Amino acid sequence: MSLSSHLQELKKKHVALSEAVEKAQRAPGTDDLHIADLKKQKLRLKEEITRLAPEAVM
Repeated sequence: MSLSSHLQELKKKHVALSEAVEKAQRAPGTDDLHIADLKKQKLRLKEEITRLAPEAVM
């Protein structure tokens, strides 16, 4: 897998996590720990994207 395709996959996962966070925040009764976990995953992906391609900051 090339670096650019790997970055594209990471970005897709980041977008999917963003959508999951938004959906979870709108849903009544969603566990705050679940939302926090999703946000941590999203942050880790963003950090990895930035580490691999600093010019590709989201």
